[in-house]
Amino acid sequence: MVSAKSVLIAASFGLLATSSSVAQTASPTPDACVGAPWDAFDFWVGTWNVYAPDSGDTPGPYLGHNEIRRINGGCLVTEHWVGASGNVGDSLNVHDPLVGEWRQVWMSNGWYIDYTGGLDDDGAMVLTGEAYTIPTDTRAPLRGTWTPNADGTVTQRFEQGDPEGNWTTVFVGLYVPESDDPRAAEAATARGE
Repeated sequence: MVSAKSVLIAASFGLLATSSSVAQTASPTPDACVGAPWDAFDFWVGTWNVYAPDSGDTPGPYLGHNEIRRINGGCLVTEHWVGASGNVGDSLNVHDPLVGEWRQVWMSNGWYIDYTGGLDDDGAMVLTGEAYTIPTDTRAPLRGTWTPNADGTVTQRFEQGDPEGNWTTVFVGLYVPESDDPRAAEAATARGE
């Protein structure tokens, strides 16, 4: 006598086999997340060398390398950061259709950030939320702003909030496209390449 459990297992394998053969003959699925609001963060997608800002015409000291990719049908923007000191971190960025805002969740060795927002009137992505420092078990309001510049660079600014609602800049980075960076060899050497 065949049990109900073995029938379900056999049916499951049959569905898997059918799905597999259909997938092999079907054309690729088109990107699901195309156009607004999904493309709002496209100005940040790319491979970047990141420098401290400088008051002159050239960026200041090298801070790190960041790779931003749009994956999963264009629905997810991923970030992989490697700092000049060797610190690393990653983020997941998505336009959350349930709340109608962009959301970034960042994780590194010791830092967790979760914030939401969207484009401001000037076309900068502004996300506000909280940063949590794991080793010290502390949390603080954090605001991140990514501003596309006319020359193809992007300025990233992080500000930390205090209980009175004041914001203090804690990081500024100038993102230069690696392919157009006149200091790309210097940045690669700093990464040990």
